Amino acid sequence: MRLKDKVAIVTGAAQGNGKAIAVAYAREGASVVIADLKAEKAEQTAAEIVASGGRAIAVSVDVSKRDQVEQMVSRTMAEYGQIDVLMNNAGIVQSHRFLEYPEDEFDRILDINLKSVFLCSQAAARHMTERGGSIISITSLQAERGLPRLAGYCAAKAGIAQLTKVMAIDLGRYKIRVNCIGPGSMITEMSVPFRSSEKISSQILQRIPLGRMAQPEELAGAAIYLACEESSFVTGTTIFVDGGYLCW
Repeated sequence: MRLKDKVAIVTGAAQGNGKAIAVAYAREGASVVIADLKAEKAEQTAAEIVASGGRAIAVSVDVSKRDQVEQMVSRTMAEYGQIDVLMNNAGIVQSHRFLEYPEDEFDRILDINLKSVFLCSQAAARHMTERGGSIISITSLQAERGLPRLAGYCAAKAGIAQLTKVMAIDLGRYKIRVNCIGPGSMITEMSVPFRSSEKISSQILQRIPLGRMAQPEELAGAAIYLACEESSFVTGTTIFVDGGYLCW
């Protein structure tokens, strides 16, 4: 129960990595806000947590819109009266050759993957200034290494890593810690286009010393560590959960 009496908002928590983290937080004693644009799936995830004895509510939100983010935070405060952990997990991926990359798609992926981190972190941090707290964002291996056809995604994830460092400096005086988790190749809905290609899948596996892709639940340990007091002197950094991919 490392998160007993804590309140955690997890964005993009209706499925995949976000759901696995939200379930793990609830198992550790946190009251969890399942924040996602997919309202029905968010309700299902919240219901699963409640059915297993945890506390959770679902909030429908477009994290790229300030007014909706403010409503999400207001709903959290009305329901639980505090915010201790923010997990910025929401994100999308788009694949286009650079010379054909549509401007509107580039803008959209930066809004959802990067701007959302700014909006959610700013809104949540305003309620953490007296109690302290932990802000965690999901970055990626692609914050360190580029990949073809993923200009928007790679730029956004690199931006998250740098934004995290700035927030860690600015918010440290309030005892708010800010960190990232960099997942490697995950078995999620988002990775289906890459995993469905035998050639791409084989190339990925060759670069992973542990020889396999990760399940969403394997992010939970890092997510819990960065959310709880065990990481009380950790801020401004990224923990990579990548099976050793970055060793190459």
